[in-house]
Amino acid sequence: MNAVVLQTLDGLSKGSAYAMIALGLTLIFGTLGVVNFAHGALFMIGAFCAVTISRILTLSHTIIDETQTDFLGNPLKVEVPYVYDIFGQATGDAIIDWAVPLSLLFSVPVMMGVGYVMERGLIKHFYNRPHADQILVTFGLAIVLQEVIKYFYGANPIPTPAPEAFSGSLDFGAALGFDPNLIIYPYWRIIYFVFAAIIIGAVFAFLQFTTFGMVVRAGMADRETVGLLGINIDRRFTIMFGLAAAVAGLAGVMYTPINSPNYHMGMDFLVLSFVVVVVGGMGSLPGAVLAGFLLGILESFASMREVLAILPGLNQIIIYLVAIIILLTRPRGLMGRKGVMEE
Repeated sequence: MNAVVLQTLDGLSKGSAYAMIALGLTLIFGTLGVVNFAHGALFMIGAFCAVTISRILTLSHTIIDETQTDFLGNPLKVEVPYVYDIFGQATGDAIIDWAVPLSLLFSVPVMMGVGYVMERGLIKHFYNRPHADQILVTFGLAIVLQEVIKYFYGANPIPTPAPEAFSGSLDFGAALGFDPNLIIYPYWRIIYFVFAAIIIGAVFAFLQFTTFGMVVRAGMADRETVGLLGINIDRRFTIMFGLAAAVAGLAGVMYTPINSPNYHMGMDFLVLSFVVVVVGGMGSLPGAVLAGFLLGILESFASMREVLAILPGLNQIIIYLVAIIILLTRPRGLMGRKGVMEE
């Protein structure tokens, strides 16, 4: 039972990333009808927003510290972060320690700006083009963005730790009544799942309960009729593109303590996220979220030693096997709508 609980937790953590990225992909496809293969790059850019903020907060200058000396008795030169000069050492250390959560405030406007520029500068020219053209141009854009990140940040992963308060692990088993130390799980992975649930819930609430969201949902169902009512649906869809980019960026920011950012992380998640979208049903927001968590849990259980001893490498292909089975039995995915991607 403790192994089941542990693998379920791990699956929810993985599924959180899949679900948030797939949710953004589905928002873009559902509103604009665009198959955006650059969406994984938005996840990567969000992660490097956290790296950027961390580097800015640790910018330092050199001072002579008379209280410290080298072996010759000369005062030492020490690096002092600029935040110490502004806030003092204690507050400065706290700010540096909380660089990843603080990056959320920075990433939202940045990602919405990136999404706006991407949509207005490139994507809008491919609305009425075949999906194959959309895939080619957005995949090319993803490669360009990946190489830009590689040029400025290098090819090696960049460790970006969680705040020290959440760097340890929770004795989850003891909280559930198991023996102590049976189910130890990292705090940050639990926080990531809770964060994902809040973001996903906020997106659904925004679409369901706000006037803006209701208009967007109406536009997704019948764009032409909404336009005839005098509503500038194109502008609202552009905002939704920015919102989808922000969701992917936030997912990337919070994922940095789990997996050190690198220039190809967007591509790593892109293919998996598209499989999630297809399994859930193209254009279905609930389907994308459901499939994200479902496939995350299945991948986690397929990674167990007992399973790998019987079927080596199953964890590498389980998602694709499940996708094949579901699409053979339900060609539109779990919650797909009739007519989507069927022309």
